[in-house]
Amino acid sequence: MGPLLALASAVCYGIVDFAGGLLSRRTHFAAVTFLGQIGGLLLALAAALLLPADGVRSADLLWGALSGVGSGTAMHCLNRGLSRGAMSVVVPVSAVTGVALSVLCGVLLLGDRPTPLAWVGIAVTVPALWLVAGGDGDGGGGVADGLLASAGVAVQYIALAQADATSGLWPVAAGRVAAVLVLLPGAVRHAGRLRIPPGRCAEALLVGAGAALGLVLYLLAAQRQLLAVAVVLASLYPALPVVLGLALLHEKVTRRQTAGLLGAAVATVLLTLG
Repeated sequence: MGPLLALASAVCYGIVDFAGGLLSRRTHFAAVTFLGQIGGLLLALAAALLLPADGVRSADLLWGALSGVGSGTAMHCLNRGLSRGAMSVVVPVSAVTGVALSVLCGVLLLGDRPTPLAWVGIAVTVPALWLVAGGDGDGGGGVADGLLASAGVAVQYIALAQADATSGLWPVAAGRVAAVLVLLPGAVRHAGRLRIPPGRCAEALLVGAGAALGLVLYLLAAQRQLLAVAVVLASLYPALPVVLGLALLHEKVTRRQTAGLLGAAVATVLLTLG
């Protein structure tokens, strides 16, 4: 069940990044990010109330809040990068470093011990994501933002996994509150940019709700799976924006990116079996 939940999280994030990337090109990225976190907060609160928790400790809420600081920062940098860079580059670049940092911390600091088969899957995933990004460091604008987002991604995954399972989904809700607070100063600076048509406002809220759903699925996966494996599986989401970009936006996929997508598929099988 853990691998399936992590893969479902990847699907959510892939769809969210694709939709958020398109929206960030039509609306200022600060508005997309801030309104998205509000949408995520609403969904997280509803989910936490629907799924009862055995006991919520202050430490669990603090871990959730730290995770929210990471995700808020990641989404800010990611949407900024997507507003001016190629979707098929910015998203994978943010993931390739984020997954490496998360797995490294899981193994070195948290005592994770993946199986040999899972190690092979982890080893395949990082170069696969790098190939999806184009195989080099010059993928156009937004690469630096993708790298900055990766640090937030790592903090998001590692911190949320530290929350006890008895706390239910309240750490996710605490994280959305922290993300809103972190992004509030930027929203105030760009207050004029937040006045957007109701339709696009609704789109931003839905994008944020989708991201929160992906995080909920990841938390459930991390409670049932080694952090290293859950992070890697959830981080396969860059493949989806590339596929959607190819099918819907008619973006060109290079041979390297095709090889990376195939590598991601192989890694999925290895990690699921491992």
